[in-house]
Amino acid sequence: MELEANNIKVGISHGDYNGIGYEIILKTLIDTRINQLCTPIVYGSAKLAAYHRKAIDLGNFNFNHIKFVAQANLRKSNIINCVDENSKIELGNPTKEAGLAAYSALEKAVEDLKENKIDVLVTAPINKKTINLSEFDFPGHTEYLQTRFDSEEVLMFMVGESLRVGVVVGHSPVKNIAEQITQESILRKLRIMNKSLLEDFAIRKPKIAVLGLNPHAGDEGLLGDEEQTIIIPAIKEARKEGIMAIGPYAADGFFGASSHKEFDAVLAMYHDQGLVPFKILEFERGVNFTAGLPIVRTSPGHGTAFEIAGKGVASPDSFRAALFLALEIYKNRQLYKEITKDPLDKK
Repeated sequence: MELEANNIKVGISHGDYNGIGYEIILKTLIDTRINQLCTPIVYGSAKLAAYHRKAIDLGNFNFNHIKFVAQANLRKSNIINCVDENSKIELGNPTKEAGLAAYSALEKAVEDLKENKIDVLVTAPINKKTINLSEFDFPGHTEYLQTRFDSEEVLMFMVGESLRVGVVVGHSPVKNIAEQITQESILRKLRIMNKSLLEDFAIRKPKIAVLGLNPHAGDEGLLGDEEQTIIIPAIKEARKEGIMAIGPYAADGFFGASSHKEFDAVLAMYHDQGLVPFKILEFERGVNFTAGLPIVRTSPGHGTAFEIAGKGVASPDSFRAALFLALEIYKNRQLYKEITKDPLDKK
């Protein structure tokens, strides 16, 4: 029997509680129509949630308090207490205590995800400095989840209404970027991106634009030879594998001419080359999706926004989009499995 829509259990890690995490979670879940689409389960603290609800004067909204997922009410938003209830709140300030609480909530959510107690994970923003003061020794969620799920390769895939963009080199100092751009690293990201577009976004014949590394895509070797010696050979190899990759394009002219609208996704060479245009175009609704994992994880495309924490002005649009995208990808994966399964498999 097919599951009801609201039986999809969405785990939500509360992120850094001194930022806008609880505000965007609460503003999203106060709309009871969400409960017709899924069962939200927040990993955090009911006391912290109540503090933020009062701080932004959100009105009459209460979580269903549970100790474990099996107790979740399918018609309400639920919360599991997994951090110290007496945690000190310092809105707008990064603290070690908040970093530890962010890590504790994330760990518990991931444990339940690994045990199939929840179906997808949506992560509220963390502060990389404070969370790294705990046992979290990773540049961000992407690398942490890659390790926890033993994935050989993942892709930070930024998803918006008019643009999807992934990067070859993610959280890395600029001085180290060029040495990490190899034919194999580009091919690995193209394979993940193509597979994700097929399975997660239900696109039959994905068309991927590949950006160059140097200004003007190297200008035929005058401004660098990585395009000629690394990127173009990687694109040719990808096309042999049936991946429709085209490029390399000069990034400034590509986005300046809105050429991204002609493609299903764009592979940028490094973080800012892809994320600067993405956040200009999609900041309010942009979503960070980790492609290449065996599970579905999304996150809003912005950070903790300490400067506006507790003021009630944070937009929930990106977080809401992250929740909707997680549901969409989950359903697309189920559909893909169904249409590609062996018809002779009696299971």
